[in-house]
Amino acid sequence: MAVWIIIAVLMLAIEMHHMAFFAMFGAAGAVAGAVVAAVWPSQYLLQVVVAVIVAALGVSAGRPFVSRAFAHRSEGAIVHGVHGGLVGAHAMTVDQVATNTAGHVRLLGETWLAVTADDSTISPGTLVQVTDVAGTTLTVQPVPIKENS
Repeated sequence: MAVWIIIAVLMLAIEMHHMAFFAMFGAAGAVAGAVVAAVWPSQYLLQVVVAVIVAALGVSAGRPFVSRAFAHRSEGAIVHGVHGGLVGAHAMTVDQVATNTAGHVRLLGETWLAVTADDSTISPGTLVQVTDVAGTTLTVQPVPIKENS
């Protein structure tokens, strides 16, 4: 049972770092495995099966709901489409983003790899706009700050 609790804690730590809403369901599966272990300590296969089922149900049924709820509360926009729909969306840099060194941005509750299209370097905490998508890496540029007129 202790192993399941350790796995759950590790998965929660991963979730807190990435906020991609996958590891939290792995943690829920590990807790379910711990409950089964408390009732039937020698039933290892049953523990694993229950953990996997709970995690899979969470990812398939719970993650879309959690992602939508987080998106509405954070940036307040929903980006439709897979990759093309991301172009034009605003994100926030998590760490330094440059052309030759990929950094990270937060977009709709998820962390993405990001680079700049030119030779600029963007500091953490900067609002950026997605200009292109290549695989799972976003190309971004800073959003110009509007002055009050």
